[in-house]
Amino acid sequence: FIPWAKIHYISALHGTGVGDLYGSIRQAYDAAVTKFSTNVLTRILEDAVADHQPPLVRGRRIKLRYAHQGGMNPPRIIIHGNQTKDVPEAYRRYLENIYRKVLNITGSPVKIEFKSGENPFAGRKNKLTERQMQRKRRLMKFVKQKK
Repeated sequence: FIPWAKIHYISALHGTGVGDLYGSIRQAYDAAVTKFSTNVLTRILEDAVADHQPPLVRGRRIKLRYAHQGGMNPPRIIIHGNQTKDVPEAYRRYLENIYRKVLNITGSPVKIEFKSGENPFAGRKNKLTERQMQRKRRLMKFVKQKK
């Protein structure tokens, strides 16, 4: 159902087990509003990637660069890198479980978001040098003669 939540058995008829519930509520709240530094989150990310690398996507490795906290209650961890839109759901769950285990977050979900930088060369047309233009013209003459 929700693997990160602690299971409590209570009785509405007798009122047993309710006292233990308040301790878990407090623990979940404390875990949900804790602040984590970028340095700590990035080190955890580096260790997780060293233990289990992200899978290849179209023959290229997904590169996860750094992580920082994007919000609290629930804790939101934003991971920056290349090709992050292609991260499989299984690897996302792996990272979520690693962060939950290392940071000792119990009773609260951990939200993982991925962000990629923009390609600085997207939308730019390649300008050919004069020498490249001459070579292109020469090759095009050969292609036209062949027909």
